Amino acid sequence: MSTKAWVAAVFVVALAGGGYAALRYTGRLGSPACGCCQAGDPSPGGSTEPGSSPAAQPPPDDKQLAAAQGLCPVMPDTKLGEMGEPIKLMVRGRDGKEEPVFVCCKGCKRKALADPDKTLATVAELKAAPK
Repeated sequence: MSTKAWVAAVFVVALAGGGYAALRYTGRLGSPACGCCQAGDPSPGGSTEPGSSPAAQPPPDDKQLAAAQGLCPVMPDTKLGEMGEPIKLMVRGRDGKEEPVFVCCKGCKRKALADPDKTLATVAELKAAPK
């Protein structure tokens, strides 16, 4: 193999590997799960069903709190647990009081923290709504 061919081959492999890494890092590798993020890799057990792995279950106390909330405050049509383990946030309102809030995914985490008072108001409505 000539030097030029070898350099070209190394360049192509590095370029393809870098593109793959960039897609993995930005979360654009995989099928769309919602409007704010992308689905992750299938669980190690081979099941691709959301919430099907034991690791996708929050601890018992958090599980009860998430069940009381029921839905994501950023995407209220999404049930917590549909997209894997709900993400727990501690959100501080204007009064300085910090409350636990659960969101469905990483994309919603950023949006929930951007407007904490709106998030806390939405969670209060979700908890008050009849189940």
